[in-house]
Amino acid sequence: MTPERLNDDLLLPAIMHGASLQWISSPIPGVKRRPFYRVGGEQARATSLVCYVPGSHFSAHQHSGGEEFLVIEGVFEDENGRYPTGTYVRNPPGSGHTPGASEGCMIFVRLRQFHVDDRKQLVTRINVQGDQLLFENPHEKVWIQSVQSNLRIKILNPRGLELLVLDGTLVGEDFLLQPLSWMRLPSGMTFEAEAGVDGARLWLKDAAPTLGF
Repeated sequence: MTPERLNDDLLLPAIMHGASLQWISSPIPGVKRRPFYRVGGEQARATSLVCYVPGSHFSAHQHSGGEEFLVIEGVFEDENGRYPTGTYVRNPPGSGHTPGASEGCMIFVRLRQFHVDDRKQLVTRINVQGDQLLFENPHEKVWIQSVQSNLRIKILNPRGLELLVLDGTLVGEDFLLQPLSWMRLPSGMTFEAEAGVDGARLWLKDAAPTLGF
């Protein structure tokens, strides 16, 4: 059963290692989750990995507080199109769709965490290499950052920081982040780490946490 409260104190740092978590079945056959953060029941404010087995689809639904996701594996589909691995999508509050995956997929998804004034829809592909700004407005910044082998990364954090490791490893003073590791830091807590021998590639968000709506 998916927990209704997980890492819900936004004033505390949180780390979840997605690759080692058990998949939890959703109410929809063939759709499973690995939750990182969650507040609420089935209609929750949440950050998770979600897996669709081939041929599965979720029920039609509205995004009352917005939805953003990154396709990690496979091809995600809805009535608006097909989104292959490496596609970043923002569906603002008030939008809706019927998602699925005829060939199967895994996505990293954040639900009901948009700023109340954010109404921009976005579909973009992340670059194969290098840094890339994915989205920015007065309330948040989302980007891809690469760290070369054995180099240190330091990110100041005035609003709040969230990251997902896409490739490689990062070693901090008291943590080791590997592919699909997720971290959230409260404002004022600087992120510092060193990339492993293969470097690292990260999805990052700089934003004050929102309680959703």
